[in-house]
This record gives sequence, C-alpha cells and structure tokens, in this order.
Amino acid sequence: MDDASIARAVAEDPDAAPLADAKWFDAARRVEPRNKVAVSLRVDADVLEFFKSKGGGYLTRMNGVLRAYMEHERDRA
Repeated sequence: MDDASIARAVAEDPDAAPLADAKWFDAARRVEPRNKVAVSLRVDADVLEFFKSKGGGYLTRMNGVLRAYMEHERDRA
C-alpha cells in the first residue's frame, strides 16, 4: 500500500483513534541498533507490569528509559 491508500484506510476505519496529540513525533529520532547483552535483572513487580501493560516491546522501552537516564547523567558530568 502506498501512503495515500493507508491514509484513506485509516480515515475510513471507525475504530481508528485520531492522533490528537502528535507532538511526540517531533522528538522521535532514529536509533541505530547497538550490540545487546543478555542480563538477568530484578525489578519490582509493579514496574514490570507497567511496562508490559503498554504492549509488546516492553524490554526495548525499559532499555530506552535506562538509556535516557544514562545520557542525562553522562551529560551532567
């Protein structure tokens, strides 16, 4: 499908939610994959459930939060 076909399909779908607040699009950036290392990490159950409740890719999101904290702390130094 081309972009126009996708836009039409979304517009005609009664279940498609409108993107009322799409400001986060401006902050999105492409991140090249890095080498990942498998670790065992113990987290509080409610923290894990929060990330899982947002759908698939919860480990990637957790990694993103850790990366943002790391970059913030590194930039402060």
